[in-house]
Amino acid sequence: MGRVLLILFALLTLAFVATGAVHTSGTAPASTPEGAVQAMFANVQGRNWDGAYGYISTASNVDLPTFTRDLTGRDGSLRTYSSLESVTAHAMNENANEATVRTELKYSTAVGAFYDTKDLKVVKDSGDWKIMWVAEKVPVVPPQVIPVNYLRWDIVWRGVGDDWGAQNVENPHIRILSMNPAEQNGSVILLGEVENEDTVPAFVSVGATLVGKNGQDISQETSFDKASHILLPKEISPYRIDFPKVKLTDVKSVRMKPDSMLVPASADPVIGVLHQRIEQDAKGHTVLRGELMNESGQTVNIPHVLATFYDNSGKVIWISDGYVDHALMPQTPQSFAVDLRDDLAKNVHSYRVTVNQYSLNRKD
Repeated sequence: MGRVLLILFALLTLAFVATGAVHTSGTAPASTPEGAVQAMFANVQGRNWDGAYGYISTASNVDLPTFTRDLTGRDGSLRTYSSLESVTAHAMNENANEATVRTELKYSTAVGAFYDTKDLKVVKDSGDWKIMWVAEKVPVVPPQVIPVNYLRWDIVWRGVGDDWGAQNVENPHIRILSMNPAEQNGSVILLGEVENEDTVPAFVSVGATLVGKNGQDISQETSFDKASHILLPKEISPYRIDFPKVKLTDVKSVRMKPDSMLVPASADPVIGVLHQRIEQDAKGHTVLRGELMNESGQTVNIPHVLATFYDNSGKVIWISDGYVDHALMPQTPQSFAVDLRDDLAKNVHSYRVTVNQYSLNRKD
């Protein structure tokens, strides 16, 4: 699945570049802090890096290549496979010479919309408003030896001329541990967990069909990326299945359809989850924050975080996910945040974070 997603990312990136190939020329002076930010990101949308850089204050002490890499991403991260779709900016704490501009960015990616919020300092520079750009700190991983001692499962399939019987290896046994229906914004959502109860790794897919009061099928959906699809033996994954524009009162029953397939897999790279806490973001919404630590010697290009929230009885009450738009470098922490419904925050007794990962050089 990782290779398929990365190919899709690459194809969409080419499309993004093609649609954003028209460059604007010149840098018109900005008369307001919001205008400077809007103009800079308008040039970013047009992939006019020189034009965007023209709105950066010289006091930022950042060169054009570094500035461009901050905006386009590096190391095969999700940012490198994205395109800036829209920008909203409004000034805070403004005076005659400087202001803080809260900037909300929406990116288009192969896995859906990605949102980012930046508080940018804007200052008067030779009479015009310019942005104080703080360059991202690129981690420097020191030379070191990291032992490789993880488990790995390979598969030898029956060949055409081999007389091994009529079938290959049996598909792994998986089990739905729980299924809890919920409703949000006029949509039915199924929340639960699935376990690979076998001794071999499995590629798992969870689908469901909603049956109406008249016995007819209403809708059929799958968990898509709101689940960990490759499960090692005895591993548990959350799953979330969304049914847009379906009311829970119209549903009589649910048919679950878990599928599994035997796949080669490994237990590396190991990604640790550190400093988890529930708090409010800059907009006052509830989020689960933490840090991811890539404990291997490989680069993880696109990390995907899944958070499962439980009440005091151990029931799954919400599942949230989010992609991190920076690659995980070896032995280097990277922050993450996923949303939690504000109305459910008071009912959360515990939570569990799992991490999917897609890497360019991964073989399994």
